[in-house]
Amino acid sequence: MNENCQKAEQFLSELVANMRFDLSVSSQWTNDGCFLNLSGEDVPFLLSENGEMLDAFETILFQIYGRELERTQRFTCDADGFRQTRKAELQAMARFAAQNVRKNGRPFTFGKLNSTERRVIHLMLQEETDILTESVGDGRDRRLQIRLK
Repeated sequence: MNENCQKAEQFLSELVANMRFDLSVSSQWTNDGCFLNLSGEDVPFLLSENGEMLDAFETILFQIYGRELERTQRFTCDADGFRQTRKAELQAMARFAAQNVRKNGRPFTFGKLNSTERRVIHLMLQEETDILTESVGDGRDRRLQIRLK
């Protein structure tokens, strides 16, 4: 396993323990980077507000250990399969939006998505020959737009 992934697991384990959460952390190195799974009685806290705490943990880990990762790799924190379920939802939304763009010929702009969620949609539609995905706007106002090429 990657050394930074081990460090991230140890750091996150200590962080949740210091926060007095009943959670345990396990990690696995994948092609996409470091996948950290959290389990325990306090998982519902992690999943509230659409997984905002998982996003916060990923941000902290990237700030601390991100310089050591390849550009295509990232830290992914998950609990109870939340990320996989969300990924499937985003892929379905991408397919639906692409169909609407093809049908209407008008661009479709998603609401607020974090960078990881935007990336899922970009990757989902990158092989489409007639569809273009583009992030538009700046900072917190950044949105993902799908349009015809």
